[in-house]
Amino acid sequence: MNPTVAYHNRTKGKLEQILHPSYTLCKEDVVWILEFIKKKVAEEDPLMQGLTQPRLLRNFRYFAEVSLMLIHRRNGFDQEADRLKMWLREAAYGLQEEA
Repeated sequence: MNPTVAYHNRTKGKLEQILHPSYTLCKEDVVWILEFIKKKVAEEDPLMQGLTQPRLLRNFRYFAEVSLMLIHRRNGFDQEADRLKMWLREAAYGLQEEA
């Protein structure tokens, strides 16, 4: 298998796992998805180039919300898991290729 395809499939699987409603988040998952989003923005990923400016601003808003939550949290994310997952989905909007 092509290493690039293998990496893409592993990354896609990890993203889907983290965003799945029944998956329990940990700090490492939140950091992973923030780094994933940062990398996609830095690379000017073609999936993001099709997003409107208001949508990109919304993505940034939720990226910032998640980042600040991560900075200010000392415990796990159990109590706010649903809200955090929604914020992560919004921050990563447009970065998942449609199946």
